[in-house]
Amino acid sequence: MTIPMDRITSMPAFSPYYPPPPVRYRNARFQFVFFRADIAAVDRVLPACLEPAEDGYCVAIGISIPWASSYGAFDESVLTVKCTFRGETGYFAPVAFLNSRSSIPAGREIYGTPKVFAEFECGMDERVAYTDTRLAGASVLAIRSTFHREARVEELPNLTPSWRLKAIPRVDGRGADVLQLIDGANVTSDVDVHICRAGDGVIQCDPSPIYNLADFTPREYYGAFYLEQDYTEGYGEVVHDFLNPA
Repeated sequence: MTIPMDRITSMPAFSPYYPPPPVRYRNARFQFVFFRADIAAVDRVLPACLEPAEDGYCVAIGISIPWASSYGAFDESVLTVKCTFRGETGYFAPVAFLNSRSSIPAGREIYGTPKVFAEFECGMDERVAYTDTRLAGASVLAIRSTFHREARVEELPNLTPSWRLKAIPRVDGRGADVLQLIDGANVTSDVDVHICRAGDGVIQCDPSPIYNLADFTPREYYGAFYLEQDYTEGYGEVVHDFLNPA
């Protein structure tokens, strides 16, 4: 018996490479470092549908996942920039680095998250949490922060809407087959925060021939946060379909 077409969500059809959402995460560790970058750097990485915010506000996020129900363990780093879409202020992720085999295609195909494979060194050196992202043996994004102050989750800056641009090319080379602005703000649910701390943070972006973020050298820092939490990841929302506008 063949596989019904309405049951195929990803390939291979007989045994998909990754399970569909929801995905449960346990003891996920996050560090957020907030900073101001040159507006020209933000403008360089934005699709034309988005405009950079005037303040150049950005956040670098280091993530360590010790257990996820669909993907196992992996590390991740994300750059997120403040911007606007049709007058609404939100946040866009121009690149996300991971050392995972299955969550990379899942993130790209479901949410449009621009996931790229990289190598990582993550951990804590006494009171400093660190996430080092490396390509071809060289660092492209290094994040370090302290967590010496008690904090409440409500103190974290609100990074919503959380936009991605889902782009899938046509097989005949004539542009995109899918081109959608996605909001992942409501993807997470059943959040259980174990630890919330705050402190100071720094980032370093070294030059690279690919995925070069060197022009994001911070002009000013706005502090750092550290979280450990469980949560469930579900589906996102299509904000705008550029090929099939309503």
